[in-house]
Order: sequence, then structure tokens, then C-alpha cells
Amino acid sequence: MAEETMKDFERELEASFRKINEGDILKGTVVDVNDAEVTLDLKYYAPGVIKAENLSADPGFSAVESIQKGDEIEAAVIRVDDGRGNIELSIREAADTIGWEQLEEAKKEESILEVTVREAVKGGCVAFAEGIRGFIPASRLSADYVEDLDSFVGKQLRVRVIELDPDKKKLILSAREILREQQEERNHEIAMLVPGTILEGTVESIMPYGAFVSLGRGLSGLVHISQFTERRIKSPKEVVSEGQKVKVKILNTKDGKVSLTMKGIEGNGIEEEQDELLDVSVEEYTTDEQATTSLGSLLSGFKL
Repeated sequence: MAEETMKDFERELEASFRKINEGDILKGTVVDVNDAEVTLDLKYYAPGVIKAENLSADPGFSAVESIQKGDEIEAAVIRVDDGRGNIELSIREAADTIGWEQLEEAKKEESILEVTVREAVKGGCVAFAEGIRGFIPASRLSADYVEDLDSFVGKQLRVRVIELDPDKKKLILSAREILREQQEERNHEIAMLVPGTILEGTVESIMPYGAFVSLGRGLSGLVHISQFTERRIKSPKEVVSEGQKVKVKILNTKDGKVSLTMKGIEGNGIEEEQDELLDVSVEEYTTDEQATTSLGSLLSGFKL
């Protein structure tokens, strides 16, 4: 253990005396984050500092939201001394080399990247991946036809790299294939559901016309307002609430949609409530006097 500690110390000591030049790509561990800059431990006698404007070309990037203490970051040296004894670094400049390398690897591996749409432009939208400005054509924003590009601004999308050219600074991304794969997977899951099967789910949202129940595995179905109980109700909120665990029966799976019912299922506490209102004992209405509706009984007390 002592020998290993000594080796670690020797490596750190050797690293602290290495020669650092402008343009070098260094890896460091984040030790401090604020809106103005990010500080890195470079295992060097001087810390590394990345100013806010050198973090990302993405105008919507926030260091406080995106970077945490303990993260490992690679950045390019732009000044070996920023005047305060720190090594000034830039992720934006490193992106010109590291970013493109990572994107090329992502394209090769068909990896999925998570991006945020920053603006709508002619023919599509702009998003940043690995610090590089990318373009998502309108035809590849969704699995379906897109009319309103502005509605995508601010949305997070899962995309793949479909085309890139570092020399021309060209990066084309697509969400369409991933969405279609998800839809196919969802349709397969729905096709496996058998009408008549009773499942347990969670009420995830309530609408005037019914309630959507999460069935797990990313699936959900609709209990129409007419399918909660035999008695008529004005709102699903009369019988269920969001987050409530319920038992539902599959009615049908049509056009990629799941229709559910809660009628006649024990354990939901809905039909029981109705039965309590209707289950009135005849004994509660009997009296000691004999009840009769015969004409003779009605006239027996009259004298002619």
C-alpha cells in the first residue's frame, strides 16, 4: 500500500513538471464551477481555468447546469499564464479536434446523442453536439411531417450523426430513425397485449374524457369516462386521482392505442362504493304494522 502511494506521488510529481504549450489538449477534474468560469485540477503546479465564453459555442449552455464537481473535462490550452498564475483553457477550441473525433466515433458506432434544439432556421433546426453546431433537417426532426419548426425550440432530442465533414464544419443530425425505432418497439409491445388481461397500472394523467394509465415498459392506455363504473360520472376525478394504483382490463389494442376498462374489477374500490349505495336491506323499511294495498282493507273502517 505504501509502495503504491509512493508511485502515485512520483507520477503526480513528474506530471507537475511536464512542459505545457499553447494548443495542447489537457484533461482535468472539475474542482469549482460558477457562472463566470470552471476550475480544473490538472495534476500540475497551476490549476486550469475555463472562462464562460470558452466553454461552448452553444448560446444556451449553462456551466452550473451542465458541469459538476468531479467531472473530467478535456480542453485546449490558449494561454499558459492568464496573469493570475492559472493555465487558461478552452473547450470550444478543443471541440475543433476532440469534438469532431467524438462525433466521427458516434457515427461509426451509430451512437445516440442527446441534444437541445436551440433555434429554428430555414429548412430545419440547430442543435449542438459535443460542442459542435449541427443541423437537423425538418424531415428528420420527427417520425411524422413537421409544419411548425418553432415548436421544437428548447426541446431535447435523441439523435444520430448521419453526415459530417470537419473540414467544411458540416454536421447533420437526425432524430427520425430513433423515433421510428421506438414506435416499432412500442407497436410490438402493444401487439403482445391480450384483450381481457387484467393489469395493475398507475394513473398518470386525467382528462375530461378519461384517464391515462401507465402500464409500465413505456406503455399507457386510456380508460374512457364510460369505462370506470356502471353508474354515470361527470368526471374521472370522481373515482380516481393522479398517482393512484389501479387494476385495469385491456379492452382492445387498435391503431397503436390501448383501450382499458375498470368496470367489474375487484380491488379498485369503485364498484363496491356503488353497491353500498344500492344494497339496502328490506328489513330497514319493515314496521310492526301489516302493510296492505287491498281495497277491502282501505274501506274496512268506513260505515255506510
